[in-house]
Amino acid sequence: MDFSTLPNENSKRFIAVLNKKIDTGKLMNALGHMTVGLAGGNNLSSDLYLLQYEDKNGGKHPNISHFPFIVLKADNSNQIRTVRNEAIKRGVFFSDFTSTMTIGTSEEQVNSTKNTSELELEYYGICLFGETDTLREFTKKFSLFF
Repeated sequence: MDFSTLPNENSKRFIAVLNKKIDTGKLMNALGHMTVGLAGGNNLSSDLYLLQYEDKNGGKHPNISHFPFIVLKADNSNQIRTVRNEAIKRGVFFSDFTSTMTIGTSEEQVNSTKNTSELELEYYGICLFGETDTLREFTKKFSLFF
């Protein structure tokens, strides 16, 4: 691979903001769903610069992002709602996950979400991808998730 053709790895980033009040297992599930949704749902494949790693033995380690993936914590669902609204306002690609997406089958989850007003949704998290400077403007108040 010609690394000189890659953009500055700090020019863009992925950011996940997760609700610290939610059980860790549920958060990891939500993070997985959001990441797949973000990467696969917005026709971003050419913007992601996925690298193909190979170890000394020729083993392949495919599709690792060139850009950083930062995980932050929110104190509650409303903070994630605020990030979501800002992402919509700025046209930033995102995928979010709510409590209605955890019950029953996919069909039941879709129907539960459809029958719940946005203000009643409990957000588990949101994943974003975009220009680092833009994302920092509305996520810099959050601390790293430990």
